[in-house]
Amino acid sequence: MSVPEDEERLLPLAQRWPRASKFLLSGCAATVAELATFPLDLTKTRLQMQGEAALARLGDSARDSAPYRGMVRTALGIVQEEGFRKLWQGVTPAIYRHIVYSGGRMVTYEHLREVVFGKTEDKHYPLWKSVIGGMMAGVVGQFLANPTDLVKVQMQMEGKRKLEGKPLRFRGVHHAFAKILAEGGIRGLWAGWVPNIQRAALVNMGDLTTYDTVKHYLVLNTPLEDNIMTHGLSSLCSGLVASILGTPADVIKSRIMNQPRDKQGRGLLYKSSTDCLIQAVQGEGFMSLYKGFLPSWLRMQSGWITQNETQHSVF
Repeated sequence: MSVPEDEERLLPLAQRWPRASKFLLSGCAATVAELATFPLDLTKTRLQMQGEAALARLGDSARDSAPYRGMVRTALGIVQEEGFRKLWQGVTPAIYRHIVYSGGRMVTYEHLREVVFGKTEDKHYPLWKSVIGGMMAGVVGQFLANPTDLVKVQMQMEGKRKLEGKPLRFRGVHHAFAKILAEGGIRGLWAGWVPNIQRAALVNMGDLTTYDTVKHYLVLNTPLEDNIMTHGLSSLCSGLVASILGTPADVIKSRIMNQPRDKQGRGLLYKSSTDCLIQAVQGEGFMSLYKGFLPSWLRMQSGWITQNETQHSVF
């Protein structure tokens, strides 16, 4: 039954525009989490670029100039060599990215859950629907956010380029968008979108499947109840599985986005995500696909609160 117009005006904004409210709340929560954990993301990206075998084709000495370092030593190296504030280099496009990605993903997921799939007669939302809906929502959100992700990755590597004596590519965020658009057109803003949405699908699949499976098991087979402790343990496991599944695609995505390009905006190192995968494994070994795994996993855990209240509500 529809609510009379006069009564509708008295309702809270969250009830009058539920999806718009969810989008805004998700974006705000993502922004706070982004600022707090961005140094982990920067460290992850720097680790993913170290020892890039394909650079040898261009005669680039960067592959040998950066020693292999762990997460802590890489972060300390950034502070010592570039300054403490550089731990947040690229945070502005990262915030743009999370507002678009998180908001788009949550709204899409809610629409799929309530309208497309729907719940069963007993008001239960099956796990398989949650997994498919989560994957589709992640793909949509990531595709929409790809331009901001592209700028973020390239800006995160600007400090390293300066240390290597290379010219900086951008003067700021808006200059980065304008330059990429001018050199590669609209398609240039979606460079690396294939491994990007592959990562989103894999991360959401591993996250949702593991989270709900672990939570069901803990509630049904242990003294734990459906509380913050159960949510935390489930999130810890789901984040681990999601990182294991998604890190290889993340490495490939970052390298494709950061590769040098010709005047037409075409990549000089990789023809496709498959080519990047082959070159990485052949030149650096299989475990090169898991560079930056630890900071990626640690950062993923920080977002469990905002995710649990929206996506993880099937049990």
